[in-house]
Amino acid sequence: MKFTPLPLAGAHVISLASKADDRGYFVRTFCARAFAEAGLESRFVQTNRSFSARRGTLRGFHYQLPPSAEVKLVLCTRGAVHDVIVDLRPDSPSFLQSCANELSDSSATGLYVPRGCAHGFVTLTDDVEIQYQVSAAHDPVAERGLRHDDPALQVHWPHGVASLSDKDRSWPDFDPVYHGTEALRGLLEAV
Repeated sequence: MKFTPLPLAGAHVISLASKADDRGYFVRTFCARAFAEAGLESRFVQTNRSFSARRGTLRGFHYQLPPSAEVKLVLCTRGAVHDVIVDLRPDSPSFLQSCANELSDSSATGLYVPRGCAHGFVTLTDDVEIQYQVSAAHDPVAERGLRHDDPALQVHWPHGVASLSDKDRSWPDFDPVYHGTEALRGLLEAV
């Protein structure tokens, strides 16, 4: 595994070593020792999988406030997505900035999303599966989200959105109080 830092503090692209032969391939998607040696979270408590049937399905942006703030390890196991991370930590040099990466079932890469960052993606193909591990269980009280088209974020998506949940459509414009950014202060050093 190789961990390549992204422009957002603490975020990484994870390059996975794939071993292929005439039967197919084998790839290790997580190794607690490698993550710990890289100074990254190595304790995940839940694994989630989402399926999106249609190209243009957008999910996100989602995150949780402390004490349920979570690290996410995101992999695309089928199809392809345009994946975006938004930094919401007010003491981060990349506060309110975003970075995007394409993940696919053939790319052998994943994303490490640090605590205090929101995560979302739009599907680039039909029949997409995303698998992600999280370091904290879902807490509905701590759950927050940002709209994909919030003008404060200036996120550029590669094409139009064909499908979006009512919940993701209804998040309010960015507001530091509602979105709890002060609660995310100090998460830069947290592992």
